[in-house]
Order: sequence, then structure tokens, then C-alpha cells
Amino acid sequence: MSLPRLIITGASGFVGRHLVQALRDDFTIFGIARRSQARSGIPAHPNVMWLQADVGERPQIGPVFRQIAERGGADTIIHLAAHYDFTGVEDPEYWRTNVIGLRHVLESAVATGVRHFLFTSSILACRAPRPGRAITEENPPHGKHIDAATKREGEAMMFEFSDRLHPVIIRAAPLFSDWCEYPPLFMFLETWLANVWNRRIVWGHGRSAVPYLHISDFVLFVLEVLARLDDLKPCEVLMASPDGAVSHRELHEASTLTFYGTRHPPLFVPRALCGPAIWTRDLFGRLTGHRPFERAWMAEYIDTVMTTDASRTRRRMDWAPRPRLEILRRMPFIIENLKTDPVRWAELNRAAMKGVRVPANLKVHWLLEQHQEAVMREFTELLTGPDGQQRFARYQELTNDQHEWHHRLIYRNLLNAVRTRDKGVFMGYCRDLAEQRLKEGFSANELCGALEALNLVCWRVLRRDPESRGMREAILDYVTSTLRSGCDQAQEVFELAQAREHRTARLPVEIR
Repeated sequence: MSLPRLIITGASGFVGRHLVQALRDDFTIFGIARRSQARSGIPAHPNVMWLQADVGERPQIGPVFRQIAERGGADTIIHLAAHYDFTGVEDPEYWRTNVIGLRHVLESAVATGVRHFLFTSSILACRAPRPGRAITEENPPHGKHIDAATKREGEAMMFEFSDRLHPVIIRAAPLFSDWCEYPPLFMFLETWLANVWNRRIVWGHGRSAVPYLHISDFVLFVLEVLARLDDLKPCEVLMASPDGAVSHRELHEASTLTFYGTRHPPLFVPRALCGPAIWTRDLFGRLTGHRPFERAWMAEYIDTVMTTDASRTRRRMDWAPRPRLEILRRMPFIIENLKTDPVRWAELNRAAMKGVRVPANLKVHWLLEQHQEAVMREFTELLTGPDGQQRFARYQELTNDQHEWHHRLIYRNLLNAVRTRDKGVFMGYCRDLAEQRLKEGFSANELCGALEALNLVCWRVLRRDPESRGMREAILDYVTSTLRSGCDQAQEVFELAQAREHRTARLPVEIR
């Protein structure tokens, strides 16, 4: 029996990745994304066909949907592709992707016979309710910021196409995982749990509050919607959200208590001072080239409470968020991941940040990890190819397995040096490697030449990636400098050995 067929746009994003991996055993999935499947970190699977395209470009979307139609088509689309950032700037990308791109997808869906269309909107597209009230499915998406405006246009488009498709509107709460992956929360934790001057600062009275939903609960919600599509009304609004809202004060108390083991009471900044303080920090950031996450537009929303009541959706869907996945109960898991694997923590949150500053060494580390196989392959080809056969004679005696083992070992040590910004362990490894190569009959020129060759390959491979734009100095600092420091240690080993040999040769025969 053939599986139901599903299209997911924005498949490489945070939500898209989780949906693809959760649904791939029960659906044939056509994933549409700007990034490749490999770059998205989604393993190959027989039920997943990856189609790389930008929804904002009509010449790309038309052929993609024709490919899907040629392979049997699909019955349902989950539309996740969208632009969002936290700068407050009315970037034209909002309209190009969120409005024009959505129309491209809708028109292509109609042309290829798609029946159901799940449009993901946001609870935060609504205005904050009056005190004592809550956001429900009846609230219109009348928020003032640019994202709300494009969500409003998107929801209106669902009604426009409702005579040709069966649309359903899902307004989701802010989504997070046990690795965080929600940019505002990530930046709060990065500040509150760091040794910085403002780690105890909470704007206003700490009452700013939104509902949070764990990504695993959202996946189950989507599964429920897919199972009930024929029972839902066209353009029906559903809320994927818990009731209520969690405040910044609660998050600060929970995270600091978990991290430090003791309570660190926050220091509140009066609301009247928040705007000028944020503006001043941002101005200083512009001058230094390191702008903070907080921007002036955010001051307007300080102490705003986005309380929700999703009881109607829960009754309709027979679904509810699981208490154990509530954000305050997940805080110990989030903090544990931050402590035990800070590199993965930074990489996952970096993917969600869209422009927020991440330490340069972790960016380089991420690039090295992404391109490890290409570096290993090109490094081996350089050592054993026509040019290498003359420059690296002793390397020709190694088997393919030996090459692979040694290359992965040195690469692992390089990754660790970049991650920790500590060259010491790598330099020690190169001294040990030089001792071994010396015994095997290698020359200093061969070993150091190989390290220089690895540097050259890393430079070529990493710079081919568009993500490395603007990272020239960082790659030189963390890759080239590390490898040259290792080369220096290797040379010292060979020079000391040569000096010992020279002294021994000058000794009288009877002393030798």
C-alpha cells in the first residue's frame, strides 16, 4: 500500500527538520528548501525527496512542482517557508518570501492538484489581549510589527484560495526544544548565565510573557491535524499552544537556579528607562560593530503579556501539550545540554539566529564539521596525486586505511583546538606525530609540508561555502595559525633529533 504524499516547504528550518524526521516513515515527503539536504543535517531516507528551491523565485518553484507531479503528486502541503528576524527592520525579504513566495506556492499547488494546505501562522501575530483576557482562535492577526503584517496577508490569502484548496490555519506558540532553538530565549540564557555585567538585568518588571510549546508537542499536533483534515472547515484557525504565558521573571529564576544551584534574584529596570537604555546600547554596538540582540523596537513590548486560551482547539483536536514538556519543567534539560555540549548548543541555536553574533571560533568549527568529508578526500588526493608523489615520497607507502585513520585523527585534534581556542593539545599531538614520523623515516619537510597541504585544503573547501563570507580572518586565526603552530612543534622535534645525532657523531668512538 502506497504512503500518503506530503509536501513540506521550509523543510530545512527548525520546524521543518523535526517534521521531516518524524513523518518520513509514514509519509512520502517532498521537502522544499533553499539549502541542500546534506547542509540541513537531514539524513537520506527512501521516503524523502529533497528539492532545493527558493519559494520567492517563481522560475524555481514551477519546475519543482512539476517534478512532484511527475512523481505522482501530493495531496497536502505544510507551508513553513518564511522569513523572520529580530532586527525590527522592515526588510523586503518579509514580503518577497512570506507574501509573494506564499502566492507562488499556492498557485503551483492549485496547478498540480494539491487538495489540502496547512498554513503556519503565529500567535504572536495577534495583538496582546487586554488585562484579564486571552488570545483565542477568534482574535485577528492585527499585530503591528512587520511579521504580523505578512502573517495577516498570508491568512487572507487562505480565504482567497479556499474555492480551489482546503486551507487550514495553524497559529503556533513560540517553539523550543531541549537545545533551546528559540532565538529570544537563547539570547536571554546567553546573558543570564554568563559572567557579564548585565546577567541579572530583566527589563521592566519581568512581566513580559508568551506561551511556549515544545517542538515534540507541535509534531504531534500536526499529526492530529493531518488525521482530521477532512473534518476541518476551510480556513479554520487552530491554535498550537498551551494556555496562559510564561514570564521573563519566571524564566530567569528557573534558568539561574538550575545553572548555579542557588537563586539569583533579577534586577528590574523601570519601563520608562528601558527605551533609552536599549537605544544607547544599540548605538554603542553600531560603533563597535557588535550590536546587541535588544533593539529599540522591543521596548514597546516590555511587560506585554500574551496570555492564550487554546481550549477550543484542544476540544476540537483531542490534543493537549504534555505537562512534562512545559518550558519551566524542561529548563533542567536545556541547561544540561548547554553545559555538556556547548558546541552543539551553539551550532543549533546559530542556525535559528539569522544574524545574531556567534563566536567566530564556533562558526569556523561548524564549517569544518560540515565539510569534513570533502577536506579528507581532497587532502588524500593532494598527498597521493601526481604532485604529491614527488613531494611526499614516504606518504606513498601508507595504505588507504592508514591515510584515512591518520587524517581523521589530526582533523579531530584540529576541531578540538578550534572549538576550545586552545592550540596546546594540537601542538602536543604534532610533537607526538613528529616522533612517530621520525622513527618511520619521514623528513621534516614531508611532515610540515603535509600540515601546510591540510591548511591549503581547509582554506579552499571552507571558502567555497557561502557561509564563510566575511570569515577570512577567523579561518586564518583558528585554522591556519593552529596548523602552523603544530608545524613549528614538529620542526622542533626533528631539529632536536638532528642536534642529538650531530653531537653523537662528534663523540669519540669509545664514548659512543
